[in-house]
Amino acid sequence: MVLENTEMLIGDRKIIFRSAGESDAEALLTYLKVIAGETPYLLREPEEAVISLETEKAFIREKESSGRELVLLAFENGRHIGNCSISSSGNFSRYAHRCSIAIALYQKYCRIGIGRKMLELVLEIAKNAGYEQAELEVAASNYAAIRLYEKLGFQKYGTMPDNMKYKDGTYEDVFWMMKKL
Repeated sequence: MVLENTEMLIGDRKIIFRSAGESDAEALLTYLKVIAGETPYLLREPEEAVISLETEKAFIREKESSGRELVLLAFENGRHIGNCSISSSGNFSRYAHRCSIAIALYQKYCRIGIGRKMLELVLEIAKNAGYEQAELEVAASNYAAIRLYEKLGFQKYGTMPDNMKYKDGTYEDVFWMMKKL
C-alpha cells in the first residue's frame, strides 16, 4: 500500500508521514541497527540487523504492491524518525480479518506524541483496508508502550513467558495485545 505525504502538527513539531519507498531502504537498514541498540524491547541485537540492501528493497516493493500492508515512515525536517507497520496475519481467509502492528521510533522522539499519532493513523488505515482486529506483541517491562496501547484500546490477552533471552542470560516476558477495529 502506498500512502502519500500526510502532515500533522504534534505540539510545535511538523511531522510528515508517508509510506516507505525503495529510496528509503538504506536509511531503514541504518535505522534498524540503531534502534536495536537503543532499546532492549525489540527482537534483535544490533549485530543481527544484517539484511541486504536488495532484500530490504524487495520487502518495500512487496509492501507497496500490497493493498493491505504498509510500512509507514515519520519524518521531521526531512529526517527519518520512526516507523509503524501493518502486516497481514496470514494468507488464508480465516485470518484475513487480522493484522499485526509494529512500531519503533528513535529514542529521542519517544514520549512526545509522535508514536501515538502514528498508531492512530495506522489503525485507521487498517480499518479502512478491511481488517477487523489489530494485534501486537510488547515486552512486559515496556511500561510506557503498554500504557499507550491501552489508551488506544488494546487489551492484554496473553503472556508468552521467557519470550526473549538477553545476552546477560535474563529473560523477558511478552504480552500479546489486541484491539477490535
